[in-house]
Amino acid sequence: MSNPLRVSAGELEIDDIMSAIEEGRRVVITTTAARTEYDVTLRYDGSVYYCDTPTRLHRHESEGEMRSCIRKMGYGAVAEDT
Repeated sequence: MSNPLRVSAGELEIDDIMSAIEEGRRVVITTTAARTEYDVTLRYDGSVYYCDTPTRLHRHESEGEMRSCIRKMGYGAVAEDT
């Protein structure tokens, strides 16, 4: 397994996060909730996308669901229209 890609929430665009996990890398996102910093690991096993948080394992059956989760939770930056 390759080294995980470690970033802060909002540091990478959603497309970049998706590319990394679809290439087989784990993406570890450092984020803050209720003034507590924690890591979330995003990964893909070839058929299911996962968001591993300190309290839950979220499963997403499609790329669209995973993108929605990343956007909703603020893990990735949204590309600006040019």
